[in-house]
Amino acid sequence: MEYWLPVIWFGVIGFGVLMYVLLDGFVLGLGILAPFAEDEDQLDHMMNTAAPIWDGNETWLVLGGVALLAAFPKAYALILSALYLPVLLMLIALVFRGVAFEFRFKAQRSKFLWGWAFALGSLCAAFWQGVILGAVVEGMPMQAGKYIGGMLGFFSPFSMLTGAAVVFGYALLGACWLILKTEGALQHVARSLARPLVLVVVVFMGLVSAWLPFLDSRIMARWFDGGNFWWLSPVPLLVLAVAFALWRAVMAQGRDARPFVLTLCFFGLGFAGLVLGIWPYLVPPSLTIWQAAASPSSQMFVLVGLVLLLPVILGYTWWSYRVFAGKVAADSGYH
Repeated sequence: MEYWLPVIWFGVIGFGVLMYVLLDGFVLGLGILAPFAEDEDQLDHMMNTAAPIWDGNETWLVLGGVALLAAFPKAYALILSALYLPVLLMLIALVFRGVAFEFRFKAQRSKFLWGWAFALGSLCAAFWQGVILGAVVEGMPMQAGKYIGGMLGFFSPFSMLTGAAVVFGYALLGACWLILKTEGALQHVARSLARPLVLVVVVFMGLVSAWLPFLDSRIMARWFDGGNFWWLSPVPLLVLAVAFALWRAVMAQGRDARPFVLTLCFFGLGFAGLVLGIWPYLVPPSLTIWQAAASPSSQMFVLVGLVLLLPVILGYTWWSYRVFAGKVAADSGYH
């Protein structure tokens, strides 16, 4: 169990992060696309598609953070000490996004300003999430178990690239969500935005994937030593196949769910590629999941609580999306 418990917790954290990216990603994407709304009524329509379910999506972010603290306290301390500035900016942006989401529906004279606040908060939250991801994947310099990179150690060309990639990726998720949930003029706007976004996101994923093996010799070895590339090659091949199918699906009439489902698969495959690249390091290049893990008794104790809690979260998420399934009319109101 000393070997498998950290593996299980790594999977739990990865699942929580992926669920957050997929579910809250499209809501942040709506904010990023807000400036493209033709008028205030159309922006109301965009926001109403997510109004009943957006709060619950952030449960997955909390789950990932708490699981990291409970199962990998060394990694939690290192990541927060190294990335406290982008983490703080991300949290402020998420709060700003949430306040703007609620206030805009109640405001009269300042409605336009809250719309831009919603867009700005979503854009900043997405960017800083990408920066955090890039900084973790790129690795953190350590000495005697302590971070020595400085306050701006997260700042690098690679982390800026991943920040921009996440912004455009969330925008694609938002556009495909609108294709799924709307009809008429708004759906037309979403389709016109989705196709160029597919190309941009594919380019960004290609750049990140090409850069990843050069970040550390061990990542290069993971992909290319001992014939590993042939075992791992289905991942990039599937990414290309899904991207091509998504390119065709965003303009296909009558199958509105397909673009969103394919985008979820696209993100899932990209996430799998990142995990395969850095495994078994939780904080590259020096802290593996076993080195960062809490004691087996602590992991097992918290795992009992997770076994009880995770089905509740999954059930609530499934139920909420099922209740609010289907198209959202332009005249639907949020109060």
